[in-house]
Amino acid sequence: MRLNLAQLKGHLNQGLKPIYLITGDEALQTGEAGDNIRLSAKNAGYLNREIFSVEGNFNWNQVSFAADNLSIFADKKIIDIRIPSAKLGIEGTKMITAYCQQPADDTLLLISIAKLTSASLKSRWVKAIEKIGVVVQVWPLTGQDLISWLQQRLLQRGLQLDKTGIRILASRIEGNLLAASQEIEKLYILYGKGSLTTVQVQAVVADSSRFDVFNLTDALLSGRVNRAIKILHGLRAEGIVAPVVLWALTRELRCLLELKMSTNKEQVFRKHHIWDKRKPLINKALMRLNLVDLQQALILSAKADRQTKGQQAGDHWETLLAICLQLLSVKIIHPSLMG
Repeated sequence: MRLNLAQLKGHLNQGLKPIYLITGDEALQTGEAGDNIRLSAKNAGYLNREIFSVEGNFNWNQVSFAADNLSIFADKKIIDIRIPSAKLGIEGTKMITAYCQQPADDTLLLISIAKLTSASLKSRWVKAIEKIGVVVQVWPLTGQDLISWLQQRLLQRGLQLDKTGIRILASRIEGNLLAASQEIEKLYILYGKGSLTTVQVQAVVADSSRFDVFNLTDALLSGRVNRAIKILHGLRAEGIVAPVVLWALTRELRCLLELKMSTNKEQVFRKHHIWDKRKPLINKALMRLNLVDLQQALILSAKADRQTKGQQAGDHWETLLAICLQLLSVKIIHPSLMG
């Protein structure tokens, strides 16, 4: 069968199929669709999971072996295949088509792939999945569908916006739901729950593409000292409020700390909606930074938070700089930054 995202939740409440194929280019929605399927599978007793990323000269025999290889505890398992290029290849096509003829017992096959063309959706291997499983198509949201999605997401955070404010938000994110989610998170961090004015929305989601807070975190993760400091100064010069910058820094910090202390990095990546393209950047930072570095940066973040609220003396922008230097592995020698 073929379902859209709105139909998926109701389907999962009725039971699981042996194979799911999620296809689309909207990262947030495809990721959350996969999360919903994995959660339903876990609740149904699928406690083991093997993940395969199909890139380059991928050996599809690994997937066949995983499907045939029963756990010594006979637990149900998920075989989670990610295909960012939308190209299955000859061997992949053969393997999936053959698997559909005789799916493994107590195994759920989950395939996440980039947007398939109309021709690909009519191919033999997709038809084979449709016959015994589910194909979930993720479409970009536009018009009223996007407005409805934004309203629902705002309500989840306890926020209310009038029609003008929602239109401003929609025009700022241009259909990028991951960006929309981040903008809503910024609004929540800055203002808390409640009704927001159009002025408040404009202040936070105004176009700051020249020096965006997410450009700052990317520069910090990659260890680019000059660029990170330039962006931080640019954010201040453009009037971006300090709590928004602090939110972006602490969000990244908590994720890095969780990854440092976790034995299951993939689980943390999913929790924080970190997709495959961003993982190398995160891993690069994890190799450079130790646990003490991250804990010290978090202590500085608490200091900056108190300063922005007037609860502690000092320049919060100076403390934000100290946090950045800590994440860049630059030694801080000015005692006032650490006090």
